[in-house]
Amino acid sequence: MKVLLVEDEPGLVSVIVRGLTEAGMDVSVAADGITGVEMTINHKFDVIILDVMLPGLNGIQVCKEVRKHDDSVAILMLTALDSTENIVTGLNAGADDYLAKPFKFAELEARIHTLVRRSRRAEANKNIVSIAGLEVDIASKTAKRNGRNIALTATEYRLLEYFVKHQNMILSRIQILENVWDIDFNMGTNVVDVYVNYLRKKIDSNGEARLIHTVFGMGYIFKDDSHEAAN
Repeated sequence: MKVLLVEDEPGLVSVIVRGLTEAGMDVSVAADGITGVEMTINHKFDVIILDVMLPGLNGIQVCKEVRKHDDSVAILMLTALDSTENIVTGLNAGADDYLAKPFKFAELEARIHTLVRRSRRAEANKNIVSIAGLEVDIASKTAKRNGRNIALTATEYRLLEYFVKHQNMILSRIQILENVWDIDFNMGTNVVDVYVNYLRKKIDSNGEARLIHTVFGMGYIFKDDSHEAAN
């Protein structure tokens, strides 16, 4: 786990770095706000521990700058100012959690682990597109429907991913050819129709609602119309 500590109090820096390093974390340190922002731009961290009172840019300003280019890193703010107003200001700036000084190291470590788990779950969920029981994991390039794993060839997967990323849009065959195969085809080819048929047999093999619909004279649309049919 990579941690950035933005803190200008040498004694506290020493305690936190020693404790987190012993816990197996890779800790980098910035002693002022400007350096802290620069380090977040040039390096990827799992969590940032950010003091509010800093030279250069204060913690609130640093938090706002970090959020301009990274909305996934977990940010834990440290401060002696633990009034409700200060806590709300920090959270509104983009912080994920707030820990008031003085604090017990065990609580700091526990907060870090909780934030990173939450951040990783949220990142994983962003990679999953769901529709009518079908789940496509963009990161692992896998698919399943109602818990059933779907074995796809590379081309079938690219076609499915293109469909799920363009749900409810009519896609012409030439659009599909250009984006899935990434080369120019003779307009007379039926490769799209062939692969749509392959894909339909795999994602609808258990009698589930059909998701790929033919729009005659125009192409295909990927949507769940089971609710429309029910109405």
